[in-house]
Amino acid sequence: MTTTVDEPADLLDLVGRSLGTSPWHQISQGDVKDFGRVTCDEQWIHVDVERAGAGPFGGPIAHGYLTLALVGPLFAPLLVVEKAAMVVNYGLDRVRFPAPVPVGSRVRLAASVADVTEVDGGVQLVADAVLSIEGKTKPACVARPVYRFLA
Repeated sequence: MTTTVDEPADLLDLVGRSLGTSPWHQISQGDVKDFGRVTCDEQWIHVDVERAGAGPFGGPIAHGYLTLALVGPLFAPLLVVEKAAMVVNYGLDRVRFPAPVPVGSRVRLAASVADVTEVDGGVQLVADAVLSIEGKTKPACVARPVYRFLA
């Protein structure tokens, strides 16, 4: 499902509205290994499949920050602003990682519009975002990303 609006100012009408849910995205061991290498976080619980198999989660898990990094690309197709000159990831108001994501799991993002305010050159949108894990009750990540849509 994609919500499409014409211009940034149209986002003001979306406060409280659900933007829907993204398609599923599978977390591979290769993605986890690459993320660990790039971020210098190669802790065994993420990258050593054999050792992680004997660890507390029964196998390797994705980095919390890898799950957070997926919020942006999974959010992008949920909301399209056709005449936005630029969209800027402005930051986060809060982030939590309630459950680990086992490698091989599929995750998806559900998002809604929490707040929209006018800023110089466009609008700022705060979303409520929940990254769920297929077959699990606890989410992998709960966050409030902040985006600026500039005209």
